Order: sequence, then structure tokens, then C-alpha cells
Amino acid sequence: MPLLQEPAAQPDLTTEMLVVFGVVGLALVLFLTERLPIDVTAILLIVVLVVLEPWTGIDPGTGISGFANEATITVLAMLILSGGVSRTGVVQELGRRMAAFAGTSLRKQLVATVAATSPVSGFLNNTPVVALLVPVVTDVANRGNTSPSKLLIPLSYASQVGGMLTLIGTSTNILASDISARLGAEYDELHRFSMFEFTQLGVIVVVVGALYLIFVGHYLIPERVPPRADYLEEYEVGSYVADVAIVPGSPLVGGTVGDASDTLGPDIDIVQVVRDRGRAVAPRQELPLDEGDVLVVRTNREAITALEDAPGVEPVGHLGPSADLSATDTEGVLTELVVSLDSRLVGDRLDPEAFREEFNAAVLGLRSHGELVGGRIVGTRLDVGDTLLVQAPPETLDRLASGDDVIVAREPPRPEYRASKAPIAIAIMVGVVAVAALEIYPILISALAGVVAMVVTGVLEPKELYDAVEWDIIFLLAGVIPLGIALEQTGAAAYLAWLVVSTAGVLPTIVVLWLFYIVTGLITELISNNASVVLLIPVAAAAAAGIGSNPFAFVLAVTFAASTAFLGPIGYQTNLFVYGPGGYRFTDYFRVGAPLQLILSTVTVLGIAFFWGI
Repeated sequence: MPLLQEPAAQPDLTTEMLVVFGVVGLALVLFLTERLPIDVTAILLIVVLVVLEPWTGIDPGTGISGFANEATITVLAMLILSGGVSRTGVVQELGRRMAAFAGTSLRKQLVATVAATSPVSGFLNNTPVVALLVPVVTDVANRGNTSPSKLLIPLSYASQVGGMLTLIGTSTNILASDISARLGAEYDELHRFSMFEFTQLGVIVVVVGALYLIFVGHYLIPERVPPRADYLEEYEVGSYVADVAIVPGSPLVGGTVGDASDTLGPDIDIVQVVRDRGRAVAPRQELPLDEGDVLVVRTNREAITALEDAPGVEPVGHLGPSADLSATDTEGVLTELVVSLDSRLVGDRLDPEAFREEFNAAVLGLRSHGELVGGRIVGTRLDVGDTLLVQAPPETLDRLASGDDVIVAREPPRPEYRASKAPIAIAIMVGVVAVAALEIYPILISALAGVVAMVVTGVLEPKELYDAVEWDIIFLLAGVIPLGIALEQTGAAAYLAWLVVSTAGVLPTIVVLWLFYIVTGLITELISNNASVVLLIPVAAAAAAGIGSNPFAFVLAVTFAASTAFLGPIGYQTNLFVYGPGGYRFTDYFRVGAPLQLILSTVTVLGIAFFWGI
């Protein structure tokens, strides 16, 4: 069949192309610097593309077409279906069964982690899968006297390779399928992906990735968090916590916790009130105070010494950690909370007092972007993956575990799952996959039907539909889709393809294919995986046509590379989820991820050449 849009001759570099390249540059800068949230950046792209319509060719209708795009709606539906399955406790139960098998053997723990994650991630969105399994895997590590650091990066990476098993494994696959279908008007080899279009290659990638993680990768991961780590030591809480008693005649007598906070100053947060033999963990602002009450406070080094001269209170013993702060405490449990993707906390500055009021949990420590924040934590801007050390009653942690703001890095002792609905949820997912795989209806229709079935059968409550959706992903898709259209219709993609062909055309085709994989993987580390496929699939298809190769092979290479981000914590949401609980540094991801990326790049490219030809 003839290959169209071959950039054999140098295309003219037009004003329209330059404008679109400028918009792409703006997008790259904003995604890289994160000066704006990615969903806000996506909306800005729509506005810029439409305002520059004379050059971009994007009118208002095309600008907002991403919201009605088949890929966007399919991803939305699949997120809801994943949320429904997660509320039945199926994923957690699978994790616990694998944990029972693991015992104290690190190798068995790794096998359990990979085996519980990769297959599930082929059918459920891997972001909620990892969010659900972080506390399970942490518990496996602690019970087996293993550092959680050894298991959490493998958890994230196993979910990513598992996402390549089916069309619905990741939102990137669904978006790539939509772009491939749109480009099918120009390239006969391109079409919409079927449900199991690349499963044979996905299985190979999963097996190779699993073998690496189980037998090689863990040697490259340092034990950043010791086995059964003492949270107080890990977060250096002892240097910032003290007990002070309210003395007779103190102006605090008869007042409230809120009054005491105002008196002691903004740098001091009251995390407990001890009275006789009772105590209040994460006390409310309106709690009354009396003579003899002991306040357990968290502050910075400078303010902690100033407590000796604070009005109305006196230190109890030495200014140091309280005996009432213990990881084994059943009344006030010490644990970590990871800021999740959809959290209201993202972008907010930490106010321990307000946090205590809203979440009924006292903040004792903070790890931001993998680094421990010593001393003053008030006012630190929170981001996805930041980890808070808190003390809270068990019932508070149960409530937080069922919400969307944080991931509780411990197993809830009394989970409230809809276990009786698990068979129904699984049956619905099987039905969605079967209808799409048999091509009775497109995945969009079968997924939406599955959403309706989830509600009708009681697996999900109607109000829970909105909570299950990761709205920043939806807005990101809606924003980058018109950018991809602008790249195609202005000829910018063809021009970039010509540059590739003119510089790499002398190389063997399989090497050019491998280079596209590597470039896509590197770009994905800087921006989002969805933005990567939007920018690079049109270029890859045109470049393939220019060298007389199979465009579908190049589309698959870009898709696989964009869905596997192993070089840093930023490239993929699941990497951020394990950042804090694993105590990782940025370089840890590169140390274990770079060899894996090179291995999978070779395996994937050779697999594409074998199954589809180049």
C-alpha cells in the first residue's frame, strides 16, 4: 500500500509551523517547571490555540473537542470502573493473600508484589491500584522485617509494565489508539487498537520486567527506610517535640486549645492534651484547658527553647520527645499520609492547626519532594507525593483511607469495603472487556455501560462517580488533544519528521525505531505521558513513512515508551506515590530504572519487529 505524507523533500517552514512550535515550547516549559497545575496548563493551551486560530487552525469548536473526544470519555469511564472495583476490596484482598505467601523472604515478597500488581494493572487504571497497594506492601515489608524501600519502587514499576497488557491498562494506551485512528486517514497501516492488540508483546515486557525487579533491581535500591522504622527517629521528631504543663494562675486556665495556640505563637502546634490519665490526640480548637494539663507541642528548634520563658507554662522534664508519641500507641496511631493526585492539599501551604481541625490528625513531620523538612514545616507548599507524619485516632485513619485526599501508608484495621459486591464488580469488568474484545461495541460504549451497571447494582453510589475520576487527567487529555491536531494540520509534525529522516535516515530502520523509543521515554520524564504521545505519534508516523517503514510499528514504540517512565519520580504518578513512604531520593529511581529502561527498549523494539514488522 502506498505510504502517504512522505517527507522526502524538505517542507517549507511556514509561519503557522513556527507558531505551533512556540505553543509546544510553552507547553513543555509549563509542564517541566510545574508553575501551574497540569490541568490548568491544559486549559491554557486550549485558550492559546484558539486565540491564535489564524495560525494554528484551531477554532473554538476544535479547541474544546478534546472534552468530547472518544479517548477522554473512555478514560473517564475506565477510572470510574476502577474506582468501583477498588471499593469492593478485591485488590487489597489479593495483596493480602500474596502477603501471606511472602513471609520473610525478600524474593518471595518481590514475587508477591509483582504478581499482585502487574496482572491487575492490565485491566484497572494503575494509579488507584498502586494507591491501594502501598499500605499492603508496606505492611508486607514490616512483617517480614524488610525495608519498604526494597518493595515500593518495584510496586510502581510493576504497575507500569502491567498497563501494557491491554488497551485499557493505561490512559496513554487509549489516547494513542485514538490518535492512531485519526491518522489512519493518512496512513493505511494505522487503525484504532483492539482490546488485545499488543498483549503478546505486553506479556513479554511484563515477564522481562518482573525478572529484572525480582532478581536484579532490588540490589540497586538502597534501604532508605530501615525495616520496621521508628517514625520518630526517621522524621527526627525528637528535636522538635516537647511537653509543657499549664501552671497555676496561667492565663491559659479556662481558655481553649485555640487560645493557647494564639498565646504560644504561630510556630507552635499543640498535638496532644494530657489530663490526668486521659488525653486528647489532635485536639480540637474549642477543647477547654485547665490547670495541670500537659500540652504536647511540635515546633522548630528556635521556638522550642523559647518555651522555657513562655507565659503560663513550664517544661515537663527535659525539652524532648514525649512518651505519648509511639508507633505502637493504639489511642493515637503514628503513620504516614501521602498526598494523592486528586488531593485538595496539592498547592496549599501546610497549616498544622488547620490540618488538625479538618482531618483530626496532628502533623509531626513532613517529607517534601523526598527531602525531610526539618524544623519549621508551617507554610511549606504541598505537592503530590509529599508525605506527612501524623498522629491520629484509628477511626480517623479509617476515614482518611476511604477518602481521596491522602494515601494512608498502613493497612486500615477495620476496612469498610463492599465485599459482597466484589463478584458483581468483577463480572461487570469481564463484560466490559469481552464486549470490546469481541468488537460487539467499541470500548467507549462498553465502558459507559459498565459505569451504569456499577451504579444500578450498588457497587458504586451515584455521588461516588465523581470522586473516582482523576479530573486533572481528564483536563490534560482535553487540552493536549487539540495541540496534537494543530501539529498535524499545520504540517509541523511532517516538518519534524523530515528533520528526523534527514539526520537519522542513514541508520538502519530498527535503530531509528529504537531512538524514537528512547526519545519518547526521556520526554515523558519531563512532561506527562499523555502529552508525549500527542506530540510524538504524528512525528513518528510521518518519519516512518519518510523512510519507507511501517508507521504502526513506530506508533507502538512511542506508546510503550510513554507508558513506562522509570528514570525519576516525576514522569509517572505511581512513582510519586511511593516517593515518600520509600524515603527515596531522586537518583534512586534512575539507579534502578535506567537499566530497566534500556532492557525494555531493546525487548520492545525487537518484539515490535518480530510481531508487526518494520
